[in-house]
Amino acid sequence: MEKTIQSKSDIATESPLTLATRLAPEDIRPKDFVAVLNQVYELPSFLWSCSGTILSNDEPVRLCLMSRDPGKPFKVRAVCLPFVYAVDSGGKQVAFDVRQHQLVRLDSKIGRKVWKKMRKAQKSSLR
Repeated sequence: MEKTIQSKSDIATESPLTLATRLAPEDIRPKDFVAVLNQVYELPSFLWSCSGTILSNDEPVRLCLMSRDPGKPFKVRAVCLPFVYAVDSGGKQVAFDVRQHQLVRLDSKIGRKVWKKMRKAQKSSLR
């Protein structure tokens, strides 16, 4: 039995490497496939009273955390800055505040492909 080895170029054409690009809020357009990269949370500074740093009482502490659903595609329906209105593959409407959510644009082919697979998986799980 003879093994066949694919060349690197064959593998590259089957699954091309793409890159999600960070977006400035003004670059987000309807029909884009986006994902949340980071979320910003603001907490009151009195929670850090024992940290050894001096914070004024009215200064919020900002924490930048990774998304809970990294890579989950959303399809943008409308943009009215600072808000982006989108829908997930299950049809759930969501609104993102770009002051609190760092969005990335997914490659359109990859976004569409993942979107369809997630939609198909959700429909089959409902049966």
